[in-house]
Formats: sequence, structure tokens, C-alpha cells
Amino acid sequence: MLSQLMVLFGFFALVLVSVYWVNRAVVLFDRLIADGHSAGVFLEFSALSLPSVIALVLPMAAFAAAVYVTNRLSSESELTVVQSVGFSPWRLARPVLVFGILIAAMMAMLTHVLVPASLEQLRLREREISGSLTARLLREGVFLHPSKGVTFFIREITETGELNDVLLSDRRQAGRDVSYTAEKAYILRDDEGPKLVMLTGLAQTLDLETNRLSTTNFSDLTYDVSALVTQSGVGRRKVNFIPTWELLTRTQAVAEEAGEDPGEVLEAAHMRFQNPLLSVVAALIGYAGLMVGGYSRFGVTKQIVGAIFLLVVVKLVESGVTDPVRADPRLWPLVYLPSVVGAIIVWLLLWSASRPYRPRRGAAQEVAP
Repeated sequence: MLSQLMVLFGFFALVLVSVYWVNRAVVLFDRLIADGHSAGVFLEFSALSLPSVIALVLPMAAFAAAVYVTNRLSSESELTVVQSVGFSPWRLARPVLVFGILIAAMMAMLTHVLVPASLEQLRLREREISGSLTARLLREGVFLHPSKGVTFFIREITETGELNDVLLSDRRQAGRDVSYTAEKAYILRDDEGPKLVMLTGLAQTLDLETNRLSTTNFSDLTYDVSALVTQSGVGRRKVNFIPTWELLTRTQAVAEEAGEDPGEVLEAAHMRFQNPLLSVVAALIGYAGLMVGGYSRFGVTKQIVGAIFLLVVVKLVESGVTDPVRADPRLWPLVYLPSVVGAIIVWLLLWSASRPYRPRRGAAQEVAP
């Protein structure tokens, strides 16, 4: 039974990860490719987002695998045969429990190590490409808007890095519109940042209040473009990037650094322990929900719907405790309430499934001669 659970878990995990990853990859593709980045950058960002996607779908894959295997064993009457030789639902739950613990170990590795590390690396790479001058400005034949109120256009970029027929419109200053056109331009770098050096051009300044246009011919003009490629997100980490031990031991300092409340920091830290426990609970609910009612030639559709409903109840409990914990850090034990509720549900289901079937008294009297 354990081998079947692992095989089906791998299948469902692959399907769910593919669905979620494709949805995120489409958004990444539109954002990165539209900004002029290469396919290699897109693949790198997709790979860095993969651990968080896997951590999201593992509990659902564990639940689906437990439901599918239990349903197949029930439809093929294997559960009936095994129970007839003395195996109780509690005994049959052991491989499901072992399966859930294995999935919980995978989840713990993801939530405590891989996901924070991948998100931190993703943050660093986003900072690097946010300051990529080549991706933000050097694209020929396209009107670019690297910053609000700025339009930049290059007709052609030669193999030597020379920019031909350049247009730069700067409307960031209120009441003033400045447009620069140049036959040739170059990008130069110094200690203060990148500069755009335009040769043989015209600067046109329009005063929007008086509608007066003044023009200036220039042989060379230097324009500071460092403000157009300013790196974002400098100096502040997010809670999801920080190691679990630091969240638990330096809660107040992390909250000040990330700009969050202490309750949100503790909630994020303990959720890294709660999610692996939820994988165990999801697998057991998928199994125990189908054990109620015994064998039926009409299948276990009602039991499957009931198991899904019970899993939704556990997730609703998880949503319900989030706000109180974030508002009051002392309530952090409530983070584990969904797992406790799920464990109680599993115990009640297995207790009900293990009770011997007794026909109703009225039905017994009708059968008696």
C-alpha cells in the first residue's frame, strides 16, 4: 500500500506542479521578455520559483494519492478481504501515516531550507536585472518607457555599440517638456553611474504654462540615465527570505527590518512547521474519509466528496486563525489548530469505521420469521 501511495503521489505532484508552474511561468515570461531579458533569465527565474510551487502542492498531492489508492482498493474489494481477516481501519492506517510522515519530511526540507534560499536568490537576481541597462534601454526600433514621464527610442544599434538616431523625451518636471534628438549617441559608465552621450543633436524645451518652445543645437550633450535604471528593493528583506531560526530568536528585530508586525513574523515561522503537519493530516483524511461506510457496489463518491469537504474545513480553520495570530504574537500556538482539528477528524472517522456494523432493530424484526 505504501508503494502505491508513493507512486500515485509522484504522479499527482507532477501534474499539480506542472499546472501551477505553467501559470507562474506565463506571468514571468510576459514580464521578463517584455523588458528585454533573454530566455536564460526566464528559465533561471522559473527554476528559482519552483521550490515554492512544490511546497504549495505537496499536501494536495498527498491527499489525492490517499483518496485514489483507498478508492481503488475499495472498488477492487481488497479492503473488504483484508478487513475480513482481522485488519482494522487503525491497522490499515499505518502505511498512510508512514506515507504522510515521508511527505512531511519533504515539506520540512522545502519550507525551512529550499524555499527561503530560492526566494532570497530570486530577490538578489531581481535587484541585478532591475539595474540592467542593456535590458531597460538598449533595444532598437522600440519606444521604451523606462521611467514614468520618460520615453526613449533608438533606431539602430551598431556592432560597435553606437546608437543611431536617438530620441529622448523627459516630462518628469511639472510644466516643462524636454525632448532630445541626436544623430549618434553612446553609453558611457563612470563612478557616478551610466551616462548617455549624444552627438550632433537638438534639445527642445516646451514651457507648458506659456506654450513657448525654445531650441538648442548641441555638438555633444551628456545625460545622466542612472535614475532610469535604479535598482529596487535595496536594504530590506522579506519575512519569507529569512531563516526560521532567525524568525524565532530575533522576532522583534526581524519585524523592524521587514516592516512587519511581530505577530506576522511568528505566524510565518510557525507555518513552516504547520505545513508539514498538514501533509500528514491531508493524507490521513483522504484515507479515513473513504473508510467510513464500508464497501458499496455504487462506489465511494459520497465519501470522496465528504473527505474533500473535511479538508476544506481544515483550511478554513487555518484561515480563521491567521488574523488573531498576526494581531497578537502570544497566540502563536493557534497556528497548529488546523492540524489538531484534522487529527480529531481522523480519529472520529477511524473510530466510526472500526465499529462493527449492527443492523437497525426494525430491519432485524422484518427479516425474522
